[in-house]
Amino acid sequence: MKTDFFKHQAQTSPHPLAMEISHAKGSYIYDTNNKAHLDFVAGVSACTLGHNHPKVVSAIKSQLDKYMHVMVYGEYIQEPAVKLTKLLADYLPESLNKTYLTNSGTEAIEGALKLAKRATGRSEIIAAKNAYHGNTMGAMSVMGFEERKQAYRPLLPHIRFIDFNNTSDLKYITQNTACVILETIQGGAGFIEPKDNYLTKVKNRCKEVGALLILDEIQPGVGRTGKLFGFQHYNCTPDILVTGKGLGGGMPIGAFTASKKLMDLLADKPKLGHITTFGGHPVIAASALTTLQEVTTSTIMEDVLEKEQLFRKLLIHPLIKEIRGKGLMLALITPSEKITNDLILSCKDHGLILFWLLFEPKAVRITPPLTISNKEITEGCALIIKILDTLEKQNTI
Repeated sequence: MKTDFFKHQAQTSPHPLAMEISHAKGSYIYDTNNKAHLDFVAGVSACTLGHNHPKVVSAIKSQLDKYMHVMVYGEYIQEPAVKLTKLLADYLPESLNKTYLTNSGTEAIEGALKLAKRATGRSEIIAAKNAYHGNTMGAMSVMGFEERKQAYRPLLPHIRFIDFNNTSDLKYITQNTACVILETIQGGAGFIEPKDNYLTKVKNRCKEVGALLILDEIQPGVGRTGKLFGFQHYNCTPDILVTGKGLGGGMPIGAFTASKKLMDLLADKPKLGHITTFGGHPVIAASALTTLQEVTTSTIMEDVLEKEQLFRKLLIHPLIKEIRGKGLMLALITPSEKITNDLILSCKDHGLILFWLLFEPKAVRITPPLTISNKEITEGCALIIKILDTLEKQNTI
């Protein structure tokens, strides 16, 4: 299998982890030697309820027995998608009441950018340095990391980058600006939170000049920060909300949400302003609906904040310089890229899954399933501390 993996399946890095997977359940992934690996990554924030959650699996199987794909998005009335979009509206501010379902977060970003241009008639887009919004051409255009995109230029024109949390840069938002797109919490940059009412100040500036604010909640959304969406911590409601990853409960999904007035612009002049074959797929929508129901009707979000404090209590070590983020979207910052690499790879060998962030080489990703138990957190953190003790003794700084 490993030979065929490298021979026939395209890779995204020179050295993939290449663990052969047998099955997964709860907070664990099992390899083909039946070794259990405690998952502190959750498919990069995607497996909100852990692996093979029984309610999610049941919803998928139930929908499979009824029908799968029947028609391109938006033409037929399909119960799972309608119920999902209505439930989102029930839990969002009144101005965010209509949702377009897509196949992935990056596709939802594309739709949001198109909607902003369509609504304002403007072309300039403002994004943040060190931002990550996906890897399609439009999403890559608003990626604030030149090294990752220089090989694919030319990209979209009229993109300006500002420093996240720098209010002096808000002067660059003008009457020429169609939209400002920001991650509510910067992910690839190292889980950077907005400070000093930054998002509110951005939204106010957008109102002044008639621009729209797009908030990318693909990582912090669906309960990961202890609220359903990250923006609810920061007194700022976007004009367009983008989500994905954790909404699908392990299935591929994306969505962008705005007011009915805005979203209806995609239906005419021109017609088919945004179109997808498999967006809103009934099986995936059934999985997402069940995930969202479970997150919003249980104590999961309350528990997230308690679990964050447990991580912060247990992960104290001289080689952990800082813990960034909120809820179960956490990043350990070590003194060096080498220590980060050694920690992640050593934990892998000892049955704990950690991962990197895109642009901050000293960061260690901790984004476990929201359903992870306190016992599992304690065991995983004890292993991290044990390995850091070994690294410290080896003078690997």
